[in-house]
Amino acid sequence: MFIEQPPWFCRALFPGVVWRIPAPEKCVYLTFDDGPIPRITPWVLDLLDQYGVKATFFCVGDNVRRYPEIYQQVLDRGHQVGNHTFNHIQGIKYWTKNYLANVKKAAGYIQSNLFRPPYGHMRLPQILTLRSQYRIIMWDVVTRDYSPHMTPNGVFNVVKNYTRNGSVIVFHDSLKAEKNMKEALPRSIEWLLEQEYEFKLFNPEGIAGK
Repeated sequence: MFIEQPPWFCRALFPGVVWRIPAPEKCVYLTFDDGPIPRITPWVLDLLDQYGVKATFFCVGDNVRRYPEIYQQVLDRGHQVGNHTFNHIQGIKYWTKNYLANVKKAAGYIQSNLFRPPYGHMRLPQILTLRSQYRIIMWDVVTRDYSPHMTPNGVFNVVKNYTRNGSVIVFHDSLKAEKNMKEALPRSIEWLLEQEYEFKLFNPEGIAGK
């Protein structure tokens, strides 16, 4: 549970960010990190169309630079996008000035008020600065589809076991997640729909959840 659903003391280290958006109704926020890339993202878009589901894609700026036509497909199909830095860098390994410059560089390609830090790691000054410019979206359920130690069934079980009203669920449209994600994602969407969850997009100006 420590990884799949971050405990309260981890959340307390990130003031003013969104982990979950509590709601009385059954709803979830489906998100994807690390794209867009030609081999994976179009497949994800086709699958989402098949189920009539909208999602939020936290894009790496350099991938958007290299594959602008795929990024445009994400937008044209009615999905939401967010900034995931330009080079997918880990905040705790960079001075705040350099980290913010990388985010700003990505913003030249990604027009969004949403931001998610790669690896979920940031220094406090980075958080304090970015939350004045973005709605920082973390997660309530991280599927770990990227892990070589996970199986597709394991990824699916994470969704089943940890999803609750207002959960922010993370998959990855990336090569490292391809095997697990391509099998677990359709099963997860079908299960969520069977459980009558509504798929929502974020309000970029909304108040942080818990």
